[in-house]
Amino acid sequence: MLKVRVIPTLLWRDFGLVKGIGFDSWRRVGPVVPALKVYHSRDVDELVLVDITASQVSTVPDHESVSDFSDECAVPLTVGGGITELGQIVHLLKAGADKVAINTSAFTTPDLINAAAARFGSQCVVVSIDFRRFPDGTCRCFSHSGTRDTGKEPVAWARELAARGAGEILLTSIERDGTMTGYDIPLIAEVAAAVDIPVIASGGAGNYQHMVEAIRDGGASAVAAASIFHYTEMTPAEAKQHLHAAGIPVRRNFSAT
Repeated sequence: MLKVRVIPTLLWRDFGLVKGIGFDSWRRVGPVVPALKVYHSRDVDELVLVDITASQVSTVPDHESVSDFSDECAVPLTVGGGITELGQIVHLLKAGADKVAINTSAFTTPDLINAAAARFGSQCVVVSIDFRRFPDGTCRCFSHSGTRDTGKEPVAWARELAARGAGEILLTSIERDGTMTGYDIPLIAEVAAAVDIPVIASGGAGNYQHMVEAIRDGGASAVAAASIFHYTEMTPAEAKQHLHAAGIPVRRNFSAT
């Protein structure tokens, strides 16, 4: 089994970081650069930074700010939000991003995934699937920061994305986001079984055991989280200690807390 990654997710809006519940009710949690410095000291494997308003208001990715942020980031950085063309990916990579995350444009211009994978390599292309589970148990994918129902079913969409060259799937439960009630394990398991690329579980982590379940029961290759790192005393380093104790392989450097 490959080593599992622990990935804090940073949601960027206007000039700072925010966190909400269910992709709504946004609350400011501080500026970007200090957060990057803190996470750098806390044994994270990667960071995901997403501009949550870019796709809604059709703004281009702010590669100049990303350049400033990357100067303070010593771990792989995935940047998402508002990406619609290859030229923007070029700017983001030159600014210091290691990977890009694409959501809305994967639905509106799916050939962008093929083109990005062909030009930059699949390892550079993370496609984000934001989904809602409905009362009848069905799930559908949403775009534009969780505001538009695409009508697509997550498992079939994940298969298509993998076939188009996506290197990873960032799978986020919208209704669990920020609730700290646990990941949607059944869908994580379905998607992980359907594709041969890594699946990053996101949306709902409230404790370290939730992370164990996403990996052990869901088959996730990585766990992403935000609220537990913003609002509790839990840390990425302690998360990795817990995963290691549960027999899950992680990159070990437990001196940071």
